[in-house]
Amino acid sequence: MAKLKVVRTDGSANEYEVTPVIEWAFESYAKMGFHKAIVENQRQSDIYWLCWEAIRRSGETVKPFGEAFIETLVSVDVVDSDPLG
Repeated sequence: MAKLKVVRTDGSANEYEVTPVIEWAFESYAKMGFHKAIVENQRQSDIYWLCWEAIRRSGETVKPFGEAFIETLVSVDVVDSDPLG
């Protein structure tokens, strides 16, 4: 699994796991397989959507996905999860 390291304009920094349900939601949104979209297409907007979905599923209220949400981000990095953590 991967996780997203997210830094926001309010100074907060959090990490969110990309869980199977988030992958499934992404595939419904993108209309293609998760790995094909991320590895082959490499669109940063797809990473921002994953970030939005992960934050939303964490229970936090977020703006609808789009420019207003993306303006709240400083950076989103994909990092490996610790399989033993």
